[in-house]
Amino acid sequence: MRKILVVIDMQKDFVDGSLGTPEAAGIVDAVVNEIGEYAPENIYATRDTHPENYLETQEGRMLPVVHCVKGTPGWEINEKVAAALQGAEVIDKPTFGSRILAEKLAALAEKEKIQVTLVGLCTDICVVSNALLIKAYLPEIQVRVKADCCAGVTPASHEAALTTMKMCQIEVL
Repeated sequence: MRKILVVIDMQKDFVDGSLGTPEAAGIVDAVVNEIGEYAPENIYATRDTHPENYLETQEGRMLPVVHCVKGTPGWEINEKVAAALQGAEVIDKPTFGSRILAEKLAALAEKEKIQVTLVGLCTDICVVSNALLIKAYLPEIQVRVKADCCAGVTPASHEAALTTMKMCQIEVL
């Protein structure tokens, strides 16, 4: 079985920027260690990617905090994580979940048996969205989330997202 790691949105704005939290900063080393367990060809990373007019978008009106605007320092992946991700494929996504990521994993699953593990930020927004999207695309593969390599907007919303994922047959480690 091929083991795939998906690193969700470990960007500066989510770690220590406009939407950063102490919990997010606190998982960086654990995420780097997890990345080290995989070969680059078995890693996908996502990058939340917004236009300059973010505040005019539906998401921007609902979450009026400018973040991850393409080309800005906050859009970049945290330096430690970026160094660990050398050689991995990075997928820019304009919203919480990535259909492109799910399709790439589906293409792999057509050729061989895979297991997908997710880590990253934020548990309660983009991690849960991608985990559920992958599970919807690939209901028969094992989808896992490493809780100690994720952080939510708040500790309570992190726990709520983990509970939601468990209810949807995603293994929480």
